[in-house]
Amino acid sequence: MSLSPQFLDELRSRITLSAVIGRTERVTKAGREFKACCPFHHEKTPSFTINDEKGFYHCFGCGAHGDVIRWMTDQRGLSFMDAVKQLAEEAGMEVPAPDPRQAQRAEKQKSLHDVMGAAQAFFVDQLASPEGGQARSYLASRGFSAAVCREFGFGYAPEGRQALKGALGQFPEPMLIEGGLRIVVEDKEPYDRFRGRLMLPIHDPRGRVIAFGGRILATHKTDAPKYLNSPDTPLFDKGRTLYNHHRASPASRQSGRIIVVEGYMDVIALAAAGFHDAVAPLGTALTETQIEMIWRMVAMPVLCFDGDAAGQRAAMRAVTRALPLLRPGHSLRIVRMPQGQDPDDLIKARGPAAMEEVLAGAQSLLDTLWQFEMDAAPAGSPEEKAGLKARLMAHVDTIADNDIKALYRRDLLERFSAFAFPRREDSRPPWQPRQPFQKQQRGGRFGRDIPPPLPHEETTQRLQRPANPFRAATIEAVLAGLIRMPGEIARHASLLARLAQEDARCDALLDALDDGAPLESAAIGTILAEKGLTPPDTTARPGMEFAFLCESGEGAKGQLSDVLCVLAEKPMVEAALAQTRESGEVTEESWAEQQRLLARLRDLEKRELDLKARLGQMAVAQDNAAAASPDAAHL
Repeated sequence: MSLSPQFLDELRSRITLSAVIGRTERVTKAGREFKACCPFHHEKTPSFTINDEKGFYHCFGCGAHGDVIRWMTDQRGLSFMDAVKQLAEEAGMEVPAPDPRQAQRAEKQKSLHDVMGAAQAFFVDQLASPEGGQARSYLASRGFSAAVCREFGFGYAPEGRQALKGALGQFPEPMLIEGGLRIVVEDKEPYDRFRGRLMLPIHDPRGRVIAFGGRILATHKTDAPKYLNSPDTPLFDKGRTLYNHHRASPASRQSGRIIVVEGYMDVIALAAAGFHDAVAPLGTALTETQIEMIWRMVAMPVLCFDGDAAGQRAAMRAVTRALPLLRPGHSLRIVRMPQGQDPDDLIKARGPAAMEEVLAGAQSLLDTLWQFEMDAAPAGSPEEKAGLKARLMAHVDTIADNDIKALYRRDLLERFSAFAFPRREDSRPPWQPRQPFQKQQRGGRFGRDIPPPLPHEETTQRLQRPANPFRAATIEAVLAGLIRMPGEIARHASLLARLAQEDARCDALLDALDDGAPLESAAIGTILAEKGLTPPDTTARPGMEFAFLCESGEGAKGQLSDVLCVLAEKPMVEAALAQTRESGEVTEESWAEQQRLLARLRDLEKRELDLKARLGQMAVAQDNAAAASPDAAHL
């Protein structure tokens, strides 16, 4: 009977290893781990450790190592299936019934592993051939030793379109296609995916080759991507795979650290300098699944990104994806590399000690979040400060763990208060006490009454609107405008990030921007289609006569900017205003902040009205919609 890896992983995660071992052995707490005398050999001093976070036991005396299933088979003498059934019963899980199709898939995967192993052997042989001279020269220019090249399995894919097929003739062509090694084009003969590239194997956590990455070497191929990875296959899912996972995982048990870098060449450069605990995503921003995989190795991984704007956007994308997943003891630390340098550049310029120094200075996730939003936009005026607070609180609201959410909220509000309301010197004589600011006080420092907050019902109605079809249609129009003017995507990246939770296509555009994909009108449609997303309708519709749907001048770009601002910023300002009104306590600062937020909200509402007035027919449609539903009057 074949059980899926997903089922076994879920089973292990539901069982506490130390509790199972503690039924037959005396275990004692030792920091974050447990210790016991090893049951597999006789000893008086405990050398047997149990790590519940990572789900394994290890004896430093005899080398015994395994997970909870291995414990049940080796120590309790159960068969594999009996061990699984007993643990599943304890975990409240049902063991899947035998599935012939699953068995067929497992056999199919086994065959694909053979294909990928044969392809790896072919690429390695080609690197040593005369045709691989350019690839060898590139490796020498990077300073990679022969030992490093062997360890990471560097190879070379020759230029021929049928070279790999000829070398792997023992496998049927459909298997080569399914493994991502060959490309099928309608009405043409299939051809090799990787040609004229330096090749790197990508492994699963068990060390088996499941995919490849190739770096282009020919400088005349200006239209080809610099790096090319295998497509998703039955063996390979790039969002669920970490490069160098199988090497970094055991190394992390010695260092207590995992370094996450942007690409696999960074991983190899770090390994060549003695940093063997590095991993990298594969051509995408760090996914939620990859974050969970890293947390199984260490609770506080270090994310290391380039110091340029793209690197910082990638860091912030990782932060926003990690926030909903945070749980006690698990977070991220962020390293900002010196401007214009990646890990390889830094190590070559200043040596491994400089890299250690940079890693030691990693910021917490909270510090990174604060600094990014401080740098994201000016925060000099009251309105800009209110926008900063709204952005920070929007991030906090995504955290699922209530304790962590409350702590983040308190810390960020304290930082914001210290920034927005700095302590000022009191010029009055020291014997004159400062009069308390009373609610409904007339003739105070402001010379007028404090206006009462809006009724709670109005605030709730305003913030808890049902799904708004007109807002969705406006976002559709904005995406169509961005396809017509792809250069505006980078300009409005921060606003698009706010809309990503409403429309996954915004997230896809930002992913493409971070990955360096060519942001051309024709390419964007392909990017969305590859992610299973429907490209927006680029034709103007009644009620949606936006200039940016048919023009590309400065006026159209300005209108696109206004619409994005209303869509993304207005809800945040409304939320911040509601929070100040519902805080209960009315002080000088809270009253002043309400006025600033109200001023910003009025400005955004004026922009919204101006847009509707310029659109003509859309204004009429909106008036009719507003008569039927008050919610339809808001973008």
